[in-house]
Amino acid sequence: MTTSRTTVYLGTDDYRRLKTLARATGRTTAELVREAVAEYARRHAPAARPKTIGAGRSGAGRGRGDVAERAEELLRGMGRKR
Repeated sequence: MTTSRTTVYLGTDDYRRLKTLARATGRTTAELVREAVAEYARRHAPAARPKTIGAGRSGAGRGRGDVAERAEELLRGMGRKR
């Protein structure tokens, strides 16, 4: 795992609780902070969207805006062997 160094300022009470928890679990405070940050990031990260969403957009300024109206015309003949 590659890591980056950062500084985090904690309130006195939070720091004491963190040190107590680290001692009780036999882990370092840094391990607990990394775990907490990773969990927070997982919970609050925006849901990943498939890369294909929006691939066919043709709204104003990006091409034709009448694709929905022309759907039947555009799809006519698809799936037929030539």
